[in-house]
Amino acid sequence: MAVSTVPTLQLEREIAARGYDVIVGFDEVGRGSLAGPVMVGAAAIRTADLDGPDALDVPEGVADSKMLTEHRRETIFESLKSWSASWAVGASSNAEIDEWGISYALGVAALRALDEVERELGIADDGRPIRVGAILDGPNDYITKALGTFDAPDVPVPATVTTKVKGDRYCATVATAAVIAKVTRDRYMDDMDALYPQYGFARHKGYGTAAHYAALREYGPSPIHR
Repeated sequence: MAVSTVPTLQLEREIAARGYDVIVGFDEVGRGSLAGPVMVGAAAIRTADLDGPDALDVPEGVADSKMLTEHRRETIFESLKSWSASWAVGASSNAEIDEWGISYALGVAALRALDEVERELGIADDGRPIRVGAILDGPNDYITKALGTFDAPDVPVPATVTTKVKGDRYCATVATAAVIAKVTRDRYMDDMDALYPQYGFARHKGYGTAAHYAALREYGPSPIHR
């Protein structure tokens, strides 16, 4: 039986000690789906909020998003958004995934989220010494690879990325981003279920279940299939 791990702010504090002003946790959802967009959640904190009598603590109830039920994710969704200094979910559509490949699509989605987060925080590349650090779930830094490319947004301040395998288990910002991204994408796929009810998107969220494959054989792909 899997045991849920409670994330900490240990890695966030280590990055803060290197002189960063903002830390953004990133996690993806929808990579292995047969339909719908891939989404990357971003949850930002200010490193100044990690110290002092009112220092930021790990948000209540957050854990590896895969260990949480759908109901539990929905229950803590609003509190996780409030815990973050800024948050966003970036997406790449099924058409963009088909055109670019999944890795680049993830990078662009992450940069779309980072751009929104930084602008909401009022960060601008105007000569002020603002340093942004990032923690990305998994072993591969697809964010830096997409930076400065034609399809990616020009983020105000590029982030220095630290990758962390199972980051959604161990890092509070990544766990927060994971839940925000998961809830956002699940809600989107519920909306798509209303448009294309024959595929059962509300049940499997676009992943390759037996029922989904059977629907594809019977009806062919929908406009949101990859």
